[in-house]
Amino acid sequence: MILNELLPNGGIEALASQLGVPPEQALRGVEALLPSVLGGMGDNAANLDTHVNAPGGAELAENVVGAEPTKIDRGNQLLGSIFGSKDVSREVAGHAAQNSGLDPALLKQMLPILVMLVAGHLSGRSGGQQGGLGGILGSVLSSFGGSAGAGGGVPGGGLGGGLGNILGSILGGRR
Repeated sequence: MILNELLPNGGIEALASQLGVPPEQALRGVEALLPSVLGGMGDNAANLDTHVNAPGGAELAENVVGAEPTKIDRGNQLLGSIFGSKDVSREVAGHAAQNSGLDPALLKQMLPILVMLVAGHLSGRSGGQQGGLGGILGSVLSSFGGSAGAGGGVPGGGLGGGLGNILGSILGGRR
């Protein structure tokens, strides 16, 4: 399953627990937000290592799934690096709300935690690989390549059916 490639073990459960929602609802939010998160990361692939290492690198995911309180400010810092502004983050949450039926306020809370999980997990997997984090992101995306609908005006936006189509929409909307 693709989420195993993008999130650490226990990531969905940790996200659900922190937000006080059932895991199924957290999964729906992840599926709705993931295209934009990966799209934003892909748009910044050249500087992704710098953006991710500044707030903690692989430690970002460990912070979310570990026993310590999650340092949300790290996720917000990373979101600022990949999206550029809070307005884009709000737009991403609003678009994801339309696709998932979830409350935009919940998705706004979910976004920094999700970006910590994804960036931290990929950072840990990239350890010393040529191309760094951008390289591992590219290899993950290409291994799930496809072609689905356009992005709908939101970074990485556009939901198909299932996570394979989500990544297809990212790849289709990013070329």
